[in-house]
Amino acid sequence: MNRQTWRGLTLALMLGGSAGALAPAACAQPAATAPAAKPWLDPKLDADTRADLAVKAMIQDEKLTVIFGYFGADMGDKYKRIPEALPGSAGYVKGIPRLGIPEQFQTDAGVGVATQGGEPNKRERTALPSGMATTATWNPDLAFTGGAMIGSEARDSGFNVMLAGGVNLVREPRNGRNFEYGGEDPLLAGLMVGAQIRGIQSNAIVSTIKHYALNNQENGRFVLNARIGEAEARTSDLLAFQFAIEDSDPHSVMCAYNRINGDYACENDFLLNKVLKQDWGYKNYVMSDWGAVHSSAKAVNAGLDQESAGQAFDKQTFFRGPLKDALAKGEVSQARLDDMVRRILRGLFASGVVEKPVKIAAIDYAAHGKITRADAEEGIVLLKNDKGLLPLVSKARKIAIIGGHADVGVLSGGGSSQVYPIGGRAVTGEGPAAWPGPMIYFPSSPLKALKARLPGADIQYADGKDLAAAAKLAAASDVVLVFANQWNGESFDSPLTLEHDQDALIDAVAGANARTVVVLQTGGPILMPWLSKVGGVVEAWYPGSEGGEAIARVLTGEVDASGRLPVTFPASLAQLPRPVLDGDPKTPDALFEVDYTIEGAAVGYKWFDKKGHQPLFAFGHGLSYTTFAYGNLKATTANGVVTVSFDVKNTGARAGKAVPQVYVSPKAGGWEAPQRLAGFKKLDLAPGATTSVRLTVDPRLLAVWDAQAHGWSVAAGDYTVTLGASSRDPVAKADVAVAAQALPVGLAKR
Repeated sequence: MNRQTWRGLTLALMLGGSAGALAPAACAQPAATAPAAKPWLDPKLDADTRADLAVKAMIQDEKLTVIFGYFGADMGDKYKRIPEALPGSAGYVKGIPRLGIPEQFQTDAGVGVATQGGEPNKRERTALPSGMATTATWNPDLAFTGGAMIGSEARDSGFNVMLAGGVNLVREPRNGRNFEYGGEDPLLAGLMVGAQIRGIQSNAIVSTIKHYALNNQENGRFVLNARIGEAEARTSDLLAFQFAIEDSDPHSVMCAYNRINGDYACENDFLLNKVLKQDWGYKNYVMSDWGAVHSSAKAVNAGLDQESAGQAFDKQTFFRGPLKDALAKGEVSQARLDDMVRRILRGLFASGVVEKPVKIAAIDYAAHGKITRADAEEGIVLLKNDKGLLPLVSKARKIAIIGGHADVGVLSGGGSSQVYPIGGRAVTGEGPAAWPGPMIYFPSSPLKALKARLPGADIQYADGKDLAAAAKLAAASDVVLVFANQWNGESFDSPLTLEHDQDALIDAVAGANARTVVVLQTGGPILMPWLSKVGGVVEAWYPGSEGGEAIARVLTGEVDASGRLPVTFPASLAQLPRPVLDGDPKTPDALFEVDYTIEGAAVGYKWFDKKGHQPLFAFGHGLSYTTFAYGNLKATTANGVVTVSFDVKNTGARAGKAVPQVYVSPKAGGWEAPQRLAGFKKLDLAPGATTSVRLTVDPRLLAVWDAQAHGWSVAAGDYTVTLGASSRDPVAKADVAVAAQALPVGLAKR
């Protein structure tokens, strides 16, 4: 779907909406033409041919220009942004005007158009829910629509490169950036993030998949060495990237900060050359993360194509003087430099940036608000709902809302992905004022939204700072909603506990009234010592610009609770592969090891299944306001592909959304864990309606990595297909015989 079609559908579906304010001015080049002297500007030619022609026309200085980027924001006395860059932006790469090669205007990130710290005039834009929340929808179509929306805002703000989306698996549930990513399973993360990237790139801009690879914690992220075997990596983290790249063809890949088996990710020959470019046949370019370059010749020869924000973050501008020296000494070949340039230009040609230069345009914030609200609604997970406390109905005459600044707004995650809210911040004075802050609450009030939907109810709010007063209000109420928040952000990891005595608040309120529902706004899993005392728990994640409205619509049953967990909630730290987080935050420059060989490819629910741990809430779990029945499960195989079919019926009295999940396991064993997610489908069913579902299983999900054959190997034998509502809620099983099969290492065509 192209951008024009998407925008037309959006406006039709959203019933229009008034145009918002204009974005700040930016430099926009005139649309490229294709005179005979510049054949690379002919859009009828394929991207490879155009890139080859353009490289041949470039002089050496021009080649060295497009491989180097600048930071787009001021950093006090340390760095002043290059004037051509858009203020408060992630970065800028000079173009080649004489050849019609456009400048690259780069913006973070996966939830919307961000503004970097230091810029006094913050760019106010629409924010999607966190990446974790979008993945919790289990709805790739919704991910595509959200990606198309933020990609359109990027283009209309003057940007043609968007640094999204993040697909790092949740190996470490305390990782401060988990909220940006796609959960713990390679298939789910790959398909959801891939769909978002496709949506972003439907706007004729570049999307950058990141952070490649094994960037799984923030503590020591610049120096840690992730140790893992090749087979284990290819079956977990690398498979997530492979699925996403196959699904979306991102025009750039961003390599990570950390080391992998001794080498930094941005100078890791195995990752960049052997896996990405050779095995997967990736044709576009690899950019560095901001501050992730440590060499010139080594990084270039290992497969890095573009240094990002080198003057601001790297110890040297490695792709300028040092690279010129390396070329002169023969440490880097001219052919390799030409390949770097060719890959960058190919990404620009493939994206459509050259034919469709970015320019400032009005943004329809009203229409975009409906898109982000729909995303948030489907991502909200109803974890517990004793005695039908939810949805809230008119018979609840007295409702107490306590804590979490629910009277004014909803929380977002911090760091480089921070989108600044339209209308300004709802809360000030909390969290760090500087990086990775500020702590931002979007001005979308759950309290206000609930009052609008329950006009006959007496709804009282307390901030929760006085525990005795909160308990008194709770005791006098029919139902209590406690909003509990945990702020996560880039550059730090978080314990799996709520800060600021929120556990004590929940305990006091639940002690006064067992009809208490806890609404969580977190970046990922937390521990819940009060779980048995409360009647309900709702995980709202970071719900974006319209989060207050989304939360209210789910709590009142205006829409079904249809989110499902993309990550396991552990019952204790002792259940994790590494109960103690590696590294010491007090010595951030000290090298240390993180041993991922402990779990290998058994990430998340696979580790819990392997070890027999009972999680607090299982991967895939989520309740609904209706009930579903699953039946008629069948599994067949033909031409090496397993096909699964089944029926789903809404057996309740109201419409709702089911998320049937298919897991596979070999009867003979031999995998990293007992089972793997092999397919899923989001279904919207009317009361009494039945639908039939047919899914095919990617053969690699039946395979193990064969190092000797350098490919995937499916063992002959019987496999069990399990249909369930979560990884721990099987409903039906079927066996299927599978023949032995060898699969190539390269990318599949979807």
